[in-house]
Amino acid sequence: MNLKIVKEGKAASGMPAETELEAINAFAKTALTAEEVYTFSVILCDNEVDRDNERFTEGTLAELRELFVGKTGICDHDWRTANQKARIYRTELVSDPERRTAMGAVYQALKAYAYMLRTPSNAELIAEIEGGIKKETSVGCAVARVLCSVCGQELGGDGCGHVKGETYGGTLCCGELDGAVDAYEWSFVAVPAQRDAGVTKRFGQKGGLKGFVESPRGARFAGEFEALSKDAALGRQYLAELKREVLRLCLVCDEGMYPVLSGAVDSMPPDALMELRKHYGEKSTELYPPATQLPGKQEVTRFDGAAFQI
Repeated sequence: MNLKIVKEGKAASGMPAETELEAINAFAKTALTAEEVYTFSVILCDNEVDRDNERFTEGTLAELRELFVGKTGICDHDWRTANQKARIYRTELVSDPERRTAMGAVYQALKAYAYMLRTPSNAELIAEIEGGIKKETSVGCAVARVLCSVCGQELGGDGCGHVKGETYGGTLCCGELDGAVDAYEWSFVAVPAQRDAGVTKRFGQKGGLKGFVESPRGARFAGEFEALSKDAALGRQYLAELKREVLRLCLVCDEGMYPVLSGAVDSMPPDALMELRKHYGEKSTELYPPATQLPGKQEVTRFDGAAFQI
């Protein structure tokens, strides 16, 4: 989501007060002085419907408030250590009782306070913030679901046939971003998606876990993901063989149960299947004990091999 550093074209920035410096030093390895630190505030996101016809719910904003504390500010979503420029040290929810959103709710926004070091390498960025050049940023976060504002179902799912941006019975259809899962980072960018907060949304990675490891953020886990995928494939193969073995033993020991069991094995957990295999294995041994070719102790048996001829 894109966030705007300034409200109405002006950013609150400068040297921190004593209480702010205390909060900043909670993230610093060595104590910083007010002269060493530059601070500014940003509006991360709000509950207004944005240009993508989506909005954060009030509950999600409250959850993101906790998740964004300590998150790093970078440039152009380039996730390199050398590209870290600032860090959020405090957040708060702000509202405007006199302002209503497109959905009729009281306007609410998530505001963050960030700091950066007054170093020669940061001097140009600080000057651009002060001069109003760097005004928008983008944040990456994940939400659990996107709900339809009309029917309350998962937007675009089987139970929802509504289209974002369309109006149904006087109600605007928009995607309600619900259930904050994680907050990744925030980055200076050029164009915001939200009209006021300027937030460019990223609801986690497309394509589930595989999509995550194929993204820049998850690339370092690619090797581990590949190894786990191979283990998972072996596990699925073992489970399939376990089901076949249980059904085979069922035919041997209790053919009448086969029609029932054949329809049930797919929903059985592995531990239940292993118990069944053990049970039928013991029962098959009782029903069909192995025949031996050698005589017992102190017994003499003439063996011609006829019993084993085909």
